[in-house]
Amino acid sequence: MESLYLLVPMSVGLILMILGVFAWALHAGQFDELEQEGARIFETDRPELDQAQGDAQRLREKSTTSNKTIDG
Repeated sequence: MESLYLLVPMSVGLILMILGVFAWALHAGQFDELEQEGARIFETDRPELDQAQGDAQRLREKSTTSNKTIDG
């Protein structure tokens, strides 16, 4: 019973904090244009890669092709 004196105010504080973060997200526009963000993955245009990203992608492609030759 004595633990409720601690847990109830803590849970109310947590709920208020969660509501505050949600209100901030609404005010900051985090939920605007949801359809556009969902359709973005279907676009065929790929963004340009910088040197480090290109090197990492080539290494991943090289490792997957070498795994296919070993497995297959």
